[in-house]
Amino acid sequence: MFENVFNNIDRALRTEQGVASELDYAEQTSWLLFLKYLDDLEGTRADKAELESKPYTPIIEEGFRWRTWAAPIVGGVIDKDAMTGDDLIAFVNGKLFPYLAKFKETTEGPDSTEYKIGEIFTEIINKFRSGYVLRDVIDQIDALRFGTQAEKHELSDLYESRIKRMGNAGRNGGEYYTPRPLIRAMIKVIDPKIGETIYDGAVGSAGFLCEAYAYMRKDDISAKDYETLQKKTFYGQEKKSLAYVIGIMNMVLHGIETPNILHTNSLNENVMDIQEKDRHDIVLANPPFGGGERKEVQQNFPIKSGETAYLFLQHFIRKLKAGGRAAVVIKNTVLSNTDNASIALRRELLESCTLHTILDMPGGTFQGAGVKTVVLFFEKGAPTRKIWYYQLDPGRNMGKTNPLNDDDMKEFVALQGTSKQTEKSWSIKVADVGGETYDLSVNNPNAPEEAPLRSPEEIIDELLARDAETAEILASIRGML
Repeated sequence: MFENVFNNIDRALRTEQGVASELDYAEQTSWLLFLKYLDDLEGTRADKAELESKPYTPIIEEGFRWRTWAAPIVGGVIDKDAMTGDDLIAFVNGKLFPYLAKFKETTEGPDSTEYKIGEIFTEIINKFRSGYVLRDVIDQIDALRFGTQAEKHELSDLYESRIKRMGNAGRNGGEYYTPRPLIRAMIKVIDPKIGETIYDGAVGSAGFLCEAYAYMRKDDISAKDYETLQKKTFYGQEKKSLAYVIGIMNMVLHGIETPNILHTNSLNENVMDIQEKDRHDIVLANPPFGGGERKEVQQNFPIKSGETAYLFLQHFIRKLKAGGRAAVVIKNTVLSNTDNASIALRRELLESCTLHTILDMPGGTFQGAGVKTVVLFFEKGAPTRKIWYYQLDPGRNMGKTNPLNDDDMKEFVALQGTSKQTEKSWSIKVADVGGETYDLSVNNPNAPEEAPLRSPEEIIDELLARDAETAEILASIRGML
């Protein structure tokens, strides 16, 4: 229903000088979608208030509402005299963005819709240079509707496809997209329940929170449980401006009206200062790895490291409540590196948590990533005694044309929790891990043995035998002629 609209938006954006990449496409589409969504939401709230004979004051003043500046309606269609060209660019840059950015200064508390409006429009800029291209995009976006679940579902799917495409576009795009089949499998294993809180401290495009919401929201959900899902379940933090905007918009399109996402660097929080009220029942995350944090940031952690992923893992452990459970994607070298930080991190994880499952992902799972990854599943509160490993093998080379799919994950989800031994799965006892390095490397003892390599002499003998056989067959054929 809306796919043509998104395609038309893409075509318009390709003619805009100020929009140069898939990352720009996603950013500029996002702020426009957000304002259109906000206008529809305000209209719904106003209608509800009228039915209940209650007053309603819109968040956005009339002159800055979408229906006033972007899509003024006359006779059922957008007014032909609606702003365009230089007038439109001047209004957006000189009036709209400054007005919306002020919400951050005038609103108390980062959890409100008003604060998020201010946060978004403080962090991003309008990259449209042509008011005529902007007018074309606005006209397309105004055709979108957020009224029904079916409409939101289609819009969320279309938006997800843009995020995925952005992640495949190179540069830093890959850090915004975790394959959704992997996320869904992680959520099935964790099995979150209504009443539990879910946290992602490196939220990116909010894929984990969106998929968890889809998993938990049932058709027969009660009004009370729905309210809990909307306001008291999903929490996240994101450092980068573009990811923050995209994460909020993605959650909105998936049906979470006021996302509890903060625009902050999670690693700036001293983990020793985390209190019980700051902790969560569940952590689902794929933190960035390979990057480095400044020395002052590393001082927030007992185990100092320049590896971002190591700091995030310490953050996640301390963000969990006692008995809380987590599923975290991390590069596989965390299992085997012999530097002091790696050894200390493995020791802390094994002593403070039950690391019950390690899922080994094949190369190519994350497009553009140069390292292999694993998923760590653990519960906080008791030391690890035994670990079950599963080595995912989809039977093909992973890549852009052969991405991970839900069928690839079915066996893992079915076997997880059974400790079953197969050609792809095995268990180890932590007490048997040799030495003091706590090496947890993925070494599959059940993999079928490969045939030994033949010696050069054997290969030559076989080739000569085949040549002799071929000569004999050819001689027989010549005798028939």
